[in-house]
Amino acid sequence: MMIDFQKLGARPSFLASIAACFVVAILAACDSSSKAKPAGPPAPVVTVSQPIAKEVVEWDEYTGRLEAVETVECRARVSGYISQVNFKDGVKVKKGDLLYVIDPRPYVAERDRSAAEVERVGAQLELAKNDLARAERLLKSRAISEEEYDTRSKGVRQAEAALRSAEAALQAAKLNVEFTQVRAPIDGRISRTLKTLGNLVNGGNSGEATLLTTIVSIDPIYVYVDADEQSVLKYRRLSREGLRDSARYGPIPMELALADEKNFPHKGFTDFVEPRLDPTTGTIRVRGVFSNDGDLLSPGFFVRVRVHGSGTYPALLVSDAAIGADQEKKFVLVVNSGNMVEYREV
Repeated sequence: MMIDFQKLGARPSFLASIAACFVVAILAACDSSSKAKPAGPPAPVVTVSQPIAKEVVEWDEYTGRLEAVETVECRARVSGYISQVNFKDGVKVKKGDLLYVIDPRPYVAERDRSAAEVERVGAQLELAKNDLARAERLLKSRAISEEEYDTRSKGVRQAEAALRSAEAALQAAKLNVEFTQVRAPIDGRISRTLKTLGNLVNGGNSGEATLLTTIVSIDPIYVYVDADEQSVLKYRRLSREGLRDSARYGPIPMELALADEKNFPHKGFTDFVEPRLDPTTGTIRVRGVFSNDGDLLSPGFFVRVRVHGSGTYPALLVSDAAIGADQEKKFVLVVNSGNMVEYREV
């Protein structure tokens, strides 16, 4: 709605005064609105957790490598051509399983010849004993000389020695026949065959014997870790103070995690500590033993291992989400008795 002041008979000076009042009122309204403070943000919503008092122990973590408890190189013990390969590469084998057969025919023939030699020498021994018995009767009647008697007596001893030699040769021949069958010496997982059917292999007990394959045991399995000198000294001082057991005097708990595992689900224990520090690395090697029932662990794997790094002591436990980082420092925000938030380094 608009008001016409001229129709009402108002003078120009009055109209100017009214207009000035309107301008002042508008400017005042604008000035008051410009000085009004904006509404502040709402108070943040935070989660408050109560720390838990508990007896805790610290853990020290190391990098280790798995190794088989037993590793056996299967080598030929007699020379000959391979006539059978009785396993599939990479499978599990049991102790005593037949792996290879080396052509046994030459060794069987030698065994039979040695057996015949034993019979021949045995017959000679019986003849020598009969001659000695007759010589004893004739010597009593002075029918033969003492020299002849001594000759027959020594003949018996020679025949006995020859029989022992022939029996030893027969035993060696039997062993060679047995060695033509290469059997698994341990339970474990076998590698690939290095010599296939029809290949000539060299036997013997020297390093020149042909390597046929390798077997590694599966369960249990070893882990080797290298502890630095400072950590070893810490453990020994804790042991002296009665706060922690020493791996030198008995097994202590170990926990293991594979490369793709977040926690440490595998439980084991230490069973050996090197008696000296390696001067080239400044570390002492420690060995742990772990069960491998599920065949998840394999020799050669890199793993993370942890052991107790302190004695048991009381502590307050807070959630990981409550811990903040300020450059190199870690802190938590604590609500004090006055319901105020305080900064605390941890």
